[in-house]
Amino acid sequence: MLRNKRFGLILLTVAFIGGFVFGNLLQTQEIVSAQSDRVFELRTYTTNDGKLPNLLTRFRDHTTRIFEKHGMTNVGYWVPEDAKDHPASTLIYVISHDSRDAATENWQAFRDDPEWKQVAEESQRDGRIVANVESVFMTATDFSRLH
Repeated sequence: MLRNKRFGLILLTVAFIGGFVFGNLLQTQEIVSAQSDRVFELRTYTTNDGKLPNLLTRFRDHTTRIFEKHGMTNVGYWVPEDAKDHPASTLIYVISHDSRDAATENWQAFRDDPEWKQVAEESQRDGRIVANVESVFMTATDFSRLH
């Protein structure tokens, strides 16, 4: 009888662990499937002379939060270290969107946001901050950690 109880307990434990592992595998597959259309956007902003600190402040205090409000995920923000890459005037960042169509919708909602319009206007009272914007959309490879 003791053997049957142990066997039952072992069987129950194996079933529980198996169910947990199988459930997590299904959940992981659902996440990967849901992200299969996800796109990443690499953006490079070049500022007007002396305006990089203004741009960094605007992103830190307002822009990143407003991005999130409109479905954009902040991945990372960088300034270059090498002089040849214009460290005093360049911000490079990556955001992600659920899809390319979502990116179009996200950007339109961002541009139409009254809070953003106010932030943009107030931050440029002493002159335009951004001189140039470059954007590249990317899809993660199957071996990317972000896939």
